[in-house]
Amino acid sequence: MARPEAPLKGRGATYNPENRFRREQREPVDDGWLGTAEATGDSGEEDAPPRLKTVVRIQQARTIIARNDSPDIPFNQSINPYQGCEHGCIYCYARPSHAYLDLSPGIDFETKLFAKPEAAKLLREELSRPGYLCDPIALGTNTDPYQPIEREWKVTRSIIEVLSSCDHPLTITTKGACVVRDIDLLAPMAKKNLVRVFVSIAMLDRDLARKLDPRAAAPQRRLEIISELATAGIPVGVNVAPVIPQLTDKDMESILEAAAAAGATHAGHILLRLPREVAPLFRAWLDAHYPLRAAHVMSIVQDIRGGRDNDPRFGSRMRGQGNYAELIHKRFEIACRRLGLNAKRNVPLDTTLFRPPHLAGQLDLF
Repeated sequence: MARPEAPLKGRGATYNPENRFRREQREPVDDGWLGTAEATGDSGEEDAPPRLKTVVRIQQARTIIARNDSPDIPFNQSINPYQGCEHGCIYCYARPSHAYLDLSPGIDFETKLFAKPEAAKLLREELSRPGYLCDPIALGTNTDPYQPIEREWKVTRSIIEVLSSCDHPLTITTKGACVVRDIDLLAPMAKKNLVRVFVSIAMLDRDLARKLDPRAAAPQRRLEIISELATAGIPVGVNVAPVIPQLTDKDMESILEAAAAAGATHAGHILLRLPREVAPLFRAWLDAHYPLRAAHVMSIVQDIRGGRDNDPRFGSRMRGQGNYAELIHKRFEIACRRLGLNAKRNVPLDTTLFRPPHLAGQLDLF
């Protein structure tokens, strides 16, 4: 799909980059069937193409718990209820994974989604295996577990219901307002030290958020989510991510202040990462929305990534390098100290309460 001249309303990506696993390439060609205005894309709104709809397909997964051994990621196992994400965040590092489904990491990632309705059943089976060792399960490590389609599919809720029933600890990272729907499950788990939630907020500017995170909850709504979770007794933190040079970095202290006032007790931050297809997608987004700033933004990105758009090395991929990266880290640390964030060390979530789920037809010998 060719790059359009204007961004698509309600979507983050401006085009579909080619799938990196395909040998063939596709280019649009005017074969004479379209009128001049339609072919050039210069027609008015009446001739504009229809808005892209979100399509959800069922994915028949064989397992549901993903294991991780990366040295710079603070969890060992995770669950992704969905593949693709309707939030459409242009910077999402999960976009390249859509290529494994023979789809594009661009607009396809936001519009062609996959749900795993059998997740709860698979989870019960995996947790009941004799050799299973309880370790906190992370939700929201790839795509958001509370993206808009969760309201209808309820896959994330079904997963939490299983974990709650057997006292299994979990962590959640989200920017979706639907998380407050599950307070009835999360609050009792919090009393047993079985859950923590992090809400991602990259900026406070609503107009910028509408361009960067077109279908995610507004920044002010995310602050309300923190307040509602904290009021319910659920440990909640804020994740200032991603920090984008010359776009969102100015808001870091304001985000931390607002989150602390709303009830957040912990905070984290991550500098912008642009793996694989995310780099050209982000560059096209900059050209469409901030053409006068694009070169300056990317010059700083390359400065913190060793002269490239992305640095995939463990450790440095999260922290970056150079003066700008160090300045961001120091600003973050100073603000957290002033606001009392991260003042107390996180007590590890309790794994001693875990009881393997009882499967239908399974004999209980003890």
